[in-house]
Amino acid sequence: MEEKKKSVDRRVLKTKRAIRNAFAKLMTEKDINDITIIELAETANINRKTFYNYYSGVHQVIEEIESDILTSYERLLGTVEFKKSMSAPYTLFERFSRLINVDPEFFGYLLSMNGNINLITRIMTLLKDKTRETMISQLEIDEYKADIMIDFVLSGMLSVYQHWFVSDRSVPLEEVSDIISRMSFEGINGIVDD
Repeated sequence: MEEKKKSVDRRVLKTKRAIRNAFAKLMTEKDINDITIIELAETANINRKTFYNYYSGVHQVIEEIESDILTSYERLLGTVEFKKSMSAPYTLFERFSRLINVDPEFFGYLLSMNGNINLITRIMTLLKDKTRETMISQLEIDEYKADIMIDFVLSGMLSVYQHWFVSDRSVPLEEVSDIISRMSFEGINGIVDD
């Protein structure tokens, strides 16, 4: 009985992942408001009835994407000790790499969107708020400085990951994360001196 439940759960996860990836792919091609259930189901290689088994519409897919990313990020932040990360920042950024590598196809589409900046902006705002909350609870830092640090690091990180996804990806993501971590905590001198 337990084995049957696991296989059903895997099928559900596989179908929802297909829908999510199809949605992200379509967002690289058109505005969110122009995506129809028919083309979403077609791109996910499912029928419309299957789509409606899981979602009431496109906006529910967006809400789930935001929620899933935030939940994963909160889990990641739950393992971070900012004081230790200051002296060994790669660990923090390596965790970002692992998060992305869970579903690189989805994150590739998500970070390659050109016209759907609102979704990326909403996700970044959620991530910044969570980071700020965690950082302030762990470090003695005023809110203004925390906001500047978080904006600088997360915006730069997003830009570098976006560039990596649209490039030939010849440099492993882990190496990119290492460079980002050193830049974030050691400045330009951290990578120039290599």
